[in-house]
Amino acid sequence: MSFSGISFSIASYAVWAPGMETKEAWTAWAEASHFIAGDIAAPVQAMPPMLRRRAGFLGKMALEVAYQCLGQRTDVPTVFSSRHGEASRCVDLLLDLAKDMPLSPMSFGLSVHNATGGLFSIARGDHASNSALAAGESSVEHAVVEACGLLAEGEPEVLLVVYDCPLPTPYAVFQDCDEQSFAWAWLVRPPGDEVVSLTWSDNLAHNPPSFERLPAGLEVLRFYLRKDPILERMCGSRRWLWSRHA
Repeated sequence: MSFSGISFSIASYAVWAPGMETKEAWTAWAEASHFIAGDIAAPVQAMPPMLRRRAGFLGKMALEVAYQCLGQRTDVPTVFSSRHGEASRCVDLLLDLAKDMPLSPMSFGLSVHNATGGLFSIARGDHASNSALAAGESSVEHAVVEACGLLAEGEPEVLLVVYDCPLPTPYAVFQDCDEQSFAWAWLVRPPGDEVVSLTWSDNLAHNPPSFERLPAGLEVLRFYLRKDPILERMCGSRRWLWSRHA
């Protein structure tokens, strides 16, 4: 069995979901983990209206926390991570194809996985690198590995944005967890005072997950907000172990 790991610190964070706009609301959620529901779009007041109108429900959540977390900082690389991405846009495009209707170039351009990061970069006029990542049920962990890789290459800070929402109706049968809408962002730095560590190894048991579990992004967020010492996640053949220490 092989083990590997990374460590980092979180300089600031932001969280948003419909009806969950304050950190106090999220602190209460972390203790009770009630179901998050609603279709109110994030305001994203920091983004110019012309660009803000292009973003959909999912993208606006991601942009809201990205702006909140990054503030006025510039030249900070970004890593956007969503397991499903703009699945609703993709379904709409597929339905148009099935009806022999012409596709909207803008909808097509905004359906790709890196569209939200691109909008963020364009709106801020920021030329720092940005990447978009999806890696199934381990998307959050792989996004953290990507962010820490940038830190290892010498970047002083990296913005990590994790966001998702329930799959649209045609794909709902493929959901393997209790999907909910959410977005959160961490401004990660090399290890400092409070350190978060992530290690991984083979999952020899290969136990299938319980459908009732939270989406990965919310599991990790709850671990962070509650200041839990450890979180273990089994994802297929991989065992991920989150921990924190001073």
